[in-house]
Amino acid sequence: MNLANLAWRAARLYGERPAVTQGSRTVCTYGELYGRIAAIAGALRTRYGLKPGDRVVLFMHNTPEYVELLFACWHAGLIAVPVNAKLHADELAYVLGDSEASLCFVSDGRQAAAAAADPGIPLMVTGSKAYTALYESKPGALADVSETQTAWLFYTSGTTGNPKGAMLTHENLRAMVLCYFSDVDGVAPTDSILHAAPLSHGSGLYILPHVAQGACNVIPESGSFDAAEIFTLLSAHQNVSMFAAPTMVKRLVAAADDARGIENLKTLVYGGGPMYLADIQGAHAALGFRLVQIYGQGESPMTITALSKYHHRNTQHPHYTERLKSVGVAQTLVAVRIADGDDEPLAVGETGEVLVRGPSVIPGYWRNEEASREALRNGWLHTGDLGTMNGDGFVTLVDRARDLIISGGANIYPREVEEVLLRHPHVAEVAVVGGRDEEWGERVVAFVVKQADVGSDELDSFCLQHVARFKRPRDYQFVDALPKNNYGKVLKRELRERLDQGEPLTPDPSPPGRGEKK
Repeated sequence: MNLANLAWRAARLYGERPAVTQGSRTVCTYGELYGRIAAIAGALRTRYGLKPGDRVVLFMHNTPEYVELLFACWHAGLIAVPVNAKLHADELAYVLGDSEASLCFVSDGRQAAAAAADPGIPLMVTGSKAYTALYESKPGALADVSETQTAWLFYTSGTTGNPKGAMLTHENLRAMVLCYFSDVDGVAPTDSILHAAPLSHGSGLYILPHVAQGACNVIPESGSFDAAEIFTLLSAHQNVSMFAAPTMVKRLVAAADDARGIENLKTLVYGGGPMYLADIQGAHAALGFRLVQIYGQGESPMTITALSKYHHRNTQHPHYTERLKSVGVAQTLVAVRIADGDDEPLAVGETGEVLVRGPSVIPGYWRNEEASREALRNGWLHTGDLGTMNGDGFVTLVDRARDLIISGGANIYPREVEEVLLRHPHVAEVAVVGGRDEEWGERVVAFVVKQADVGSDELDSFCLQHVARFKRPRDYQFVDALPKNNYGKVLKRELRERLDQGEPLTPDPSPPGRGEKK
């Protein structure tokens, strides 16, 4: 069944209720939202000549149009390809080319990057006169699509090669909706979901369960996260839920003393990076027991494990602290196991790779059979994360086998940054790792072996020509050699240990990024 049915149903049941607000201003009701969805879907099929299965890229900041465009794509039987609005033109170019996108919706201010990425692709600027004219188009018929058709193409980089497009089907996303209701929180028509995290990722996925129940999608005026603005919005809305990266939670806690509206915060879902025990306890003290933790990946969106509000507030349990350090238990519709190198389940407490299977797991990657076979071998999604499971089923992550860096909730893959730095003529070798950071969770650190004289300012400028600003190293450590094993493989664990131990290195005297916004 087409996911757009969720919006059609909401229009019938909750037609007069606010569907999308920007700040405290209602943008449209559910009746109006579905009218826009059907009209845009009609334009996509007739004006642009798109056919079921064609790809449409959303290169957008958080705007009210995001909600209607996702559902309009599905209504027309198309595949939505949301991408981070901060991506560099070179990175966007890969996504546009690999997906063979037919159209790109772009936020005002990102037209130049989109045009540079692919001068030939048709662009439509959201909020423009040309865009609002789409509302006058003849409504299109709801496309009849199978559960196994791709709905959302989620580009997730790996540690080797180019980014991969995880094919999230209508079935995958419907399973995610049901898991939200059973493992995260119930939703009522009087509730709201506040989108301060990027809609191209976790927050956008949570549009679906809230549209399904006629709840209001709140878009901040700023289009991003600002703690003071969040508390202002909490004062203006009732029963508010929100998805946040751990760094956002910390900022909310820091601003909570003088804030109003906390009583209207219903649920704060955190994920996308490590949340340390002290930070969780600080959030409980400042915000109350409103937290839910989720652990998921693009390949099983928001749906591997969850640590519920019940477990957060069950302070009398003898294993309470241990549970807070975990990522919770397997969500209702999935199975999770800790496995050895042969995919055999390990005993309680043993460390191995986290594997998952269920209806939320993708069928594969877009036009990448080799990567699909590797990730989904033996019928299980191989997360690349190492963890343990206790006798009660609580999973604790102990390492990330793929060296993924998570900074401020954003995934940063070392190989991408390393390949850029190695293109600089004065860089002989480089290894990129994540170092602990009080504000962002982790920061990108580049260990560089020079081939000729070069400083961090020059390397920073070079990175900014090829990757998004948030991916560039925050620190450069210049070393004589990288630690390697007998096979010549760089020992990144040793580099991370040096950072954790505060071992003196040879940093540039004024590394870039300190004090900057991301």
